[in-house]
Amino acid sequence: MRLLHICTFKCVHVYTHDWLLLMVNDDVKSASAAYSSDNTFVDCLVNQSDPSHPITSAIFTPKNTSFSSVLQAYIRNLRFNTSATRKPYLIITALHVSHVQAAVVCAQKQNLQMKIRSGGHDYEGVSYVAEVPFFILDMFNLRSIEVDIKTETAWVQAGAIIGELYSKIAEKSKVHGFPAAVGPSVGVGGHISGGGYGNMMRKYGLSVDNVIDAQIVDVQGRLLDRKSMGEDLFWAIRGGGGASFGVVLSYKIKLVRVPENVTLFQVRRTLEENATDIVYDWQNIAPYIDNNLFIRLILDVVNGTQNGTKTVRASFIAIYLGDSKSLLSLLNEKFPQLGLKQSDCIETSWLRSVFFWINMNVTSPVDILLQRQPKVLSYFKRKSDYVQKPISKEGLEGIWKKMIELVDTILYFNPYGGKMAEIPSTEVPFPHRAGNLYKVQYQANWNQPGEEVATHYINLTREIHQYMTPFVSKNPRGAFLNYKDLDLGINHNGKDSYDEGRVYGEEYFKDNFNRLVEIKTKVDPGNFFRNEQSIPILPQMKI
Repeated sequence: MRLLHICTFKCVHVYTHDWLLLMVNDDVKSASAAYSSDNTFVDCLVNQSDPSHPITSAIFTPKNTSFSSVLQAYIRNLRFNTSATRKPYLIITALHVSHVQAAVVCAQKQNLQMKIRSGGHDYEGVSYVAEVPFFILDMFNLRSIEVDIKTETAWVQAGAIIGELYSKIAEKSKVHGFPAAVGPSVGVGGHISGGGYGNMMRKYGLSVDNVIDAQIVDVQGRLLDRKSMGEDLFWAIRGGGGASFGVVLSYKIKLVRVPENVTLFQVRRTLEENATDIVYDWQNIAPYIDNNLFIRLILDVVNGTQNGTKTVRASFIAIYLGDSKSLLSLLNEKFPQLGLKQSDCIETSWLRSVFFWINMNVTSPVDILLQRQPKVLSYFKRKSDYVQKPISKEGLEGIWKKMIELVDTILYFNPYGGKMAEIPSTEVPFPHRAGNLYKVQYQANWNQPGEEVATHYINLTREIHQYMTPFVSKNPRGAFLNYKDLDLGINHNGKDSYDEGRVYGEEYFKDNFNRLVEIKTKVDPGNFFRNEQSIPILPQMKI
């Protein structure tokens, strides 16, 4: 993908506001100013964008009949699609790089909050919701993908979805893939900039471990690549959250080798079927076994064998980069207690293996991977943790008891080790490497609207998360940026921005947080690129 050299705009520094104070004292005035300046903002956008690529067709205001459909098209969590949810007063569905540049420059001139959305999978809706008047820069039209099998690389724009990327790779080669999300509708931009992981991470690491170049529009409106942005900024946008530093337009990724056929399996065991012993053993096997094998463990509460009782079910879901014969031989030696049989195994192409992870038949038409709208949307809450020492059987039994008490919580255990343990914790901003056995995701999902219902389910995740405290990482307690969790802290981007940012920043990034702050302060000293959990600037640089 050729780097386009578009006009460079003069940097306009903006004053940072504390959003809660603004909500209390200046909300009405600011909202009025924002709406009254709408024409001024639009005029600026038209003037600053490339005349050969008119921006007017990419601008949607509430006056447009399609405004609501554009807004809702990439809302993936129904918690943030209610009548009470604050709406943007304008959406820019960028069609060209100059539209992105114009948005950045004009938003600073009007002192407007900008939210950047690629696929809308932000767990807390941070890419399309705010507590102050704001607009959305929607990237879904910028979705080109250029695959070069000769160099085993690809350029992919931020608005593409994972399913489109996988399909494009498979069109060119049956033996290449990319380590990224298992969900095909996830947007590339947010996924990669937050780290990006998938079921090949034990073999090839995270998505960001396989990024070799990028294009970004910075606070001055300049379009930069790796060489022109410099190694510091390039480091930051590979796992530090791109929206804190600029607007990432595209990533150049390094493709990885996959066999023509991979093997999949799912084995389920309840407590009555010796699940406790098998889960205990899984902790000591999954992070250390052959790097070609990834065994995810899902724990949920199901009906017991006796009427009116509940039990915990452990589902072992795996992909093996090889044939079933080799896999059976490996597990018979390393993990015989799982009891894997040939009949449990499915052999298919790497591309079709994606269906297995979204509970679809692997023979489904591959065009389904290009569908941008998930068939089912729900209300949900997510949290994360890292386990560094195996949990004892007694500890596991306590967890089962807590889960049965709460009923509607689900735990995902994703094994680390392999390549994840080999890459230094400072290589990219994502720090959770050697020493971590597995990552935990806590889930609550529900289908009923209403604040009272939401509070109930959100509190379930908080309660199980709290219960897990003795078993997980400490000082700081680790968390994964792609599993955005506002419970860790919210940045109001005011006078306490650095102190607020350090709270969640050290959980997401550990010691890498300090370097991220230094880079942020250098490339965006006015803190224009900000959100509820963005990287803050150093205190002495606040305006």
